[in-house]
Amino acid sequence: MKTETTKGVIIKGLDQSNKKNFTFLKKILVEGNDYKIKNDEVVVGKQLAIDLNLQAGDKINLLSSSFISTPFGGFPKQENYVVKGIFSSGFYEFDQNVIFLNLNQTLNFFNKTKEDINLEIYLQTPLDADKVKDQIQELGSNFFIYSWIDLNKSFFGALKVERNVMFVILTLIIVVAAFNIVSGLTILIKNKTKEIAILKTLGLNNKSIVKSFFLTGFAIGLTATIAGVVLGTLFATYIESIRIFLSNILNVEIFPADIYFLDKMPSEINSISILVIFILSIVTTTIASLIPALAITKMNIIQALKYE
Repeated sequence: MKTETTKGVIIKGLDQSNKKNFTFLKKILVEGNDYKIKNDEVVVGKQLAIDLNLQAGDKINLLSSSFISTPFGGFPKQENYVVKGIFSSGFYEFDQNVIFLNLNQTLNFFNKTKEDINLEIYLQTPLDADKVKDQIQELGSNFFIYSWIDLNKSFFGALKVERNVMFVILTLIIVVAAFNIVSGLTILIKNKTKEIAILKTLGLNNKSIVKSFFLTGFAIGLTATIAGVVLGTLFATYIESIRIFLSNILNVEIFPADIYFLDKMPSEINSISILVIFILSIVTTTIASLIPALAITKMNIIQALKYE
């Protein structure tokens, strides 16, 4: 498909002799099924393909930063390539700016040698980047090594602050819910003052009455906590489908990829976090149910029945 659009990109070379590169391409390739890149072929990112209106089989012209000397002066080196495939890493900025070439062709395109090669290591667990970085640094103190975390420190800092703020907000929501339980039980006890006074007159001890109202509040909190955990887990599991549905219904782009750098809304179901929230909610519910229930022990029976 012919287009006149131009864009600056980052060209990376893949060593065809390393079979692990085929595994890497296989995991992220969304169009095309042959993982061996020939000298006249390239693999482009999904977002870049969308921006340039490219499909597998189309031709693109790449302009190198190296120059060719001619009698008329230096001219940038350029070559025509066939789009072999399209990949999607899930990282918006990467998919928008990266093109893969055969390593040998990349060196030739930029007039470089193997001495000029900078190695990139892709990990199955990206969060282990700093750990692997330290291990490689121990092999040679003269190596200049940086990870994707180093390149996005400000972004990670913002995410960390956002996560802490969200935890504070969720805690406040639980506290507000606890106050609702307190106010609800207080109103219930106030409305049942006559009945409570009669039961105490008949010989029912304070412990039984306190237990009755405490279990009422605790049951409400326990039911709400379990329902919240179940609904929250389901929401986190299907959050991308929900995002797409709401975007189509409201005609508004939710979680724009060009701002958040990801083409999908990420979610992580962390069992430890769920357990902490569950325990915090139960403890808060217990305290919120116990406070108004204990107020019954201070009730004056004569005063409660005075006007009955």
